[in-house]
Amino acid sequence: MKTAVIISASSDIGTALCRRWASQGIRIFGTYRAHSVAVAALMRDGAKLVPCDLTDRDSIRAACASLRRLCPRWDVLALCPGRLDPIGAFAECEFEEWEASVAVNFTAQMRIIRNLLPLRRLSRGTVPTVLCFAGGGTNDAPINFSAYIVSKIALIKMCELLDAELPDTRFVIVGPGWVKTKIHDATLKAGSRAGKAYARTVKKLKDASGFVPMRRVLDCCDWLVRAPRQAVGGRNFSVAHDDWGSEGLIRKLLRDPSYYRLRRHGNPTVAPVR
Repeated sequence: MKTAVIISASSDIGTALCRRWASQGIRIFGTYRAHSVAVAALMRDGAKLVPCDLTDRDSIRAACASLRRLCPRWDVLALCPGRLDPIGAFAECEFEEWEASVAVNFTAQMRIIRNLLPLRRLSRGTVPTVLCFAGGGTNDAPINFSAYIVSKIALIKMCELLDAELPDTRFVIVGPGWVKTKIHDATLKAGSRAGKAYARTVKKLKDASGFVPMRRVLDCCDWLVRAPRQAVGGRNFSVAHDDWGSEGLIRKLLRDPSYYRLRRHGNPTVAPVR
């Protein structure tokens, strides 16, 4: 029986992944930040979840130790945390809060991966998967969300680096797009400090338009853990905009090692200033 470890199973995407993979007969282990009705329901259905505060190193160590005891081997490690705070201009944010956000979105996740990598199941014919989640802002420079955006970009690059270092494991990262989850509450609370993102979020939530269905996110995750490692490993996929799931995309990925990676390669050439 396959086994998945889902970090932040109490998040909306984390909870949905737990339910999807449990319905496929996969054993579920993972962490939660705060106990909730959703967490209780997952545990009643058989998920083995332990508390973990991603801002606290001791809590991370304790959670990883508990997972090592509960789950001696895993096939998929999915890391679902996401924190938008602090929202506002970098020069006006409390730096400690900014630094804590980078920890939740990046360094704490690296700490967990480092702790749990030795438990990945390495057997003939199977490739374990580490699945991370990217965020918006990787292709432009939206203001007032610097901690979130910088840490997610670091996560994208780290997936590429780890995939290159560990050819026995598939490291992939997926951008879910605008999914209707609790993460948008931070933007609403920030109000004017969120800049244009505030009005955009209010409009989307009011109209319920333009959201990526959770089902699409889960379908993409399912595809990524099954797709050939040499095609998807170390790449960043967009649920909303990419042709994931197609054989045509697989062929393009196999032909071009820079496709879906952080690169200057392929950008239009600009004539030098004289």
